[in-house]
Amino acid sequence: MKTVFMFSGQGAQYAGMGKDLYNNYTVAKEIFDQADEVLGYSIRDICFNDEKKLGDTEFAQPAILVMSIAAMKVLEERGVRADMAAGLSLGEYSAYVASGAMDFKEAVALVQKRGKFMAEAVPNGEGAMYAIIGLDTELAEEACKEAMDMGLGLAVPANYNAPGQIVIAGKAEAVAKAAGLAKEKGAKMAVKLKVSGPFHTEMLMPAAEKLVTELNKLTISPMKIPIFTNVNAEIVQSENDIVPILAKQICCPVRWEQIIRNMSEKGADTFIELGPGKTLCGFVKRILKGVINVNVEDTSTLEKALEKLNA
Repeated sequence: MKTVFMFSGQGAQYAGMGKDLYNNYTVAKEIFDQADEVLGYSIRDICFNDEKKLGDTEFAQPAILVMSIAAMKVLEERGVRADMAAGLSLGEYSAYVASGAMDFKEAVALVQKRGKFMAEAVPNGEGAMYAIIGLDTELAEEACKEAMDMGLGLAVPANYNAPGQIVIAGKAEAVAKAAGLAKEKGAKMAVKLKVSGPFHTEMLMPAAEKLVTELNKLTISPMKIPIFTNVNAEIVQSENDIVPILAKQICCPVRWEQIIRNMSEKGADTFIELGPGKTLCGFVKRILKGVINVNVEDTSTLEKALEKLNA
């Protein structure tokens, strides 16, 4: 078997995430305690209790990374190791930590700044994102183009998640129109997402420019396992590519469906989602058949995952 570690992106967070891990596993507690020390506030309290702050990009991003790495450490303690890894958007940072390329403490501080830069890049209400469900990719792209041709502003694909599941983003008016057009073209649903901006579009360029300065301060180490990047769905070829990729990633669409297909072609048959929720497992289920596909976010899911892995 070739095992994939998949790391959750923003939007999966919920109050209470990581509490079971913190209370039951020393390796998880150590991760939360290290993060508190780096950030200068209690990310533990935010993860466990603060729904309001978890809705704020600046706090949500480090919270998800910390909880994801805590789950990974617990799983590794039980003898499970990854042969390759990837993360959805923000989750790509967790993947680099998993690979050894990025130091955990540096990553926590970095994603806190990344969240802040992203929140500041576009004034609240100017941008939006919609999940388009049950429509062919080409028709969703067509809806975006038609909205832009009306002169309403930017509307583009932001996440290619799975067959029949694409996220579009851009100027609020343009994306709302594109979502309506997608419904007319046969989409089962067009759901406005609860996010603070049009992520993975050129509207985030001010955030990318600020992020480059912080990325250049990183200590990058050799990768111990292959990482597939959101930018082109391919394996990151060199440690020297990581900073340019992450600078670009913030404005580029996420190519998750292709990442999963490419991993499968490289022999992956066991997919483990680490972090809050089961969103990525849901995508894998729609992309591939006949693979092991589990999530780990607490003791219950850990034991279920180990049972399947050892079957």
